[in-house]
Formats: sequence, C-alpha cells, structure tokens
Amino acid sequence: MAVGRARLRTFGVSMRAVQCTLSSGGESKHNLLLPLSQNGRAQLLEPPSLLDLQPLQSQRGRFVMPLLRPPQPHQAARADLHREERRGQGLLLRCLRAGAAVAEHNQAKVVIVGATKEIGRAAIAAVSMARGMELAGAIDTQCIGQDAGEISGMEEPLEIPVLNDLTMVLGSIAQSRGTGVVVDFSEPSLVYDNIKQAAAFGLSSIVYVPKIEMDTVTELSAFCDKASMGCLVAPTLSIGSVLLQQAAIQASFHYNNVEIVESRPNPSDLPSQDAIQIANNISDLGQIYNREDMDSDNPARGQVLGEDGVRVHSMVLPGLASSTSVILSGPGEIYTLKHDVTNVRCLMPGLILAIRKVIRLKNLIYGLEKFL
Repeated sequence: MAVGRARLRTFGVSMRAVQCTLSSGGESKHNLLLPLSQNGRAQLLEPPSLLDLQPLQSQRGRFVMPLLRPPQPHQAARADLHREERRGQGLLLRCLRAGAAVAEHNQAKVVIVGATKEIGRAAIAAVSMARGMELAGAIDTQCIGQDAGEISGMEEPLEIPVLNDLTMVLGSIAQSRGTGVVVDFSEPSLVYDNIKQAAAFGLSSIVYVPKIEMDTVTELSAFCDKASMGCLVAPTLSIGSVLLQQAAIQASFHYNNVEIVESRPNPSDLPSQDAIQIANNISDLGQIYNREDMDSDNPARGQVLGEDGVRVHSMVLPGLASSTSVILSGPGEIYTLKHDVTNVRCLMPGLILAIRKVIRLKNLIYGLEKFL
C-alpha cells in the first residue's frame, strides 16, 4: 500500500489525511484518503468494502476526492442528540405557552355599555381589531343574547353575547385579575351608577355621553379621587375636533370677532357639544368678541354662548355632513377653521388612545386633549 500525505477539506472542516492505494489481488486498485490520528497513524474508520472508493484525481498537483461520505454518528450518540432535540422543542413550546399567557393577561379587557348604538357597534369592531386589548363584554337593553360581532357587522362572530347585566361581566373580569376599562355610551342618568360599579371592581372608565351635566362630572371627579380610579369624561372622542378647539384657542388671542357655524342631521343635538366646548374654551381669556352687536337679540344673529359674545349658528339639512366651523376675522382678513365628520368611525382612534391612557390614571380628567 502506497502512502502519501495530503490535506482534505470536507464540509468546511480541515483535517490531516493520508493517501492510500488499496489492491484487491488483481490489477484493480483504488485510491482513498484516511484521516490521521493525533499520533500521526492512519485510522480506518470503516471496512474498505463499506467505503465509497473512488479514484483520486490530480488537479495541478492537488488530490481531490469527488465523493466522500462524512462519518456517521454512533447510534448512542444519535439517540442522545434526538433526546436533546426533543427536550429543546418541549422547552420552546413551554416558553411559547407562557408568553401567550402573559400577553393575554396584559391585554386590556374592554366592556362597551350602549353596545347596540351606532357608536357602540363601531367601538366593538375597533376594540376587537386593536392591539393590546380585547372585548370582554357588550352591555345594552336591546338585542339581548345576540353576538356582539354580528351586530357590529364583523365577518366572524366574537362569541360574546349582548347582556343587560353589567355587574356579572365586571365580576368575571375581576376574577381573572385582568386590567379592564368600561366605555360608557349610555344615558346621562345611568353614568354615575355605571362608573361606581366599574370602580368597585377595579376597572377604569371612559364616558362619552354628550348631554352629561357638569354637576354629574363634579360628583364623579370627587368619587374617582376618593377611589383612586382613572376616568375620562370626553365631550368628544374626535381627535380632529380636539385639534380644531386647540387652534381656535390660539387664534382667539389675535381676533376680536368670532362666530361658530355648525350643521347636524338631528336638531335635538343643537347647539352641539362641540360648539359649547369651543365657546367655553375661548371664553374667560380676557377677550370680548363681536362688540358691535354683542347685545343684539335678533334671532338671525344666532345664539350667544357664554358671557364673552361668542355666537353659534346651527343648520339642520338632510344629507349634509356634520360640520363645525370657527370663523374669526380682523381688519382685512378672515380666518376659518373647519372640521367635517362623515361617519362615526372618526371617533375610534380617539377611543383607542383613551383606553390605553386611562388605565394609568388615578383620578378623573375632562377632555381628550389631556391625552394628546
């Protein structure tokens, strides 16, 4: 057997090897490479009959073996490897399950009161699709037993029925020790009791009831301070409306004439809560508006809101989108701010923002602008 040294590089691993020529008694000869042990002796890892023997080809003085099978692991070592793989897979599965449980526990559980109203149905869909929160209850006196996802027009049911028992839903959330928020779209006469129940079970609250009285807000504020529970009372949940109000406040310092023009589909909503809020925001700033006819009682001049002369003009026209405009004027110029609402979905970004923020509060705040 002729022996010579060569270097073999297989599967990215470099090792020392020897070139061997085997003869089977005839003229048939085979060249192969055998690895060297640490003491420099050649080791035959498998019987020659089991080796893939192929002639060595010389390429520019280097020996190249086209096919050389890597050594197979021992059966016991292979079994150990399989056990380690199974153990690793089990550990990964447990980690995934634990992570899913933590994520589910950290999700804010949201209860919608007034779920069958137009805004309630939109809120069900928005909360169900929002990251970090889940619908935990739908409360109303209508459509009892119907699926919340179906009444909101979602493609698949949510398997959450509409109920008229807020206490039962709040008790279920409290038992799970999850973070919860009650969103109240009900009536002004029901708000105080709903918020008290939510606080009793450790849930924060969001109130969007446009006709709520300020006396009720004052009582709720005192209660939330005592209970150390967060609550948002929002005259509007529209981020665009809040930006309009903030722009009107800044502009009111520079103009002496201010009037509000709005349109709504329902005359019972006039003047709107948006108009009232704008008038309140720009009043008591040391400005007196519309001095020329501030004391006029002509109905065509609109209704005066507040004591600083801000007037509002309201229109009710079928097919006209809900709109609020603040028109300010000075010598030689007119500055107009306008916000149009095409459907109730414009309130959903503000609602989702409020849900994420209110769980950190320990008192009541008035107005979505506090979160912007």
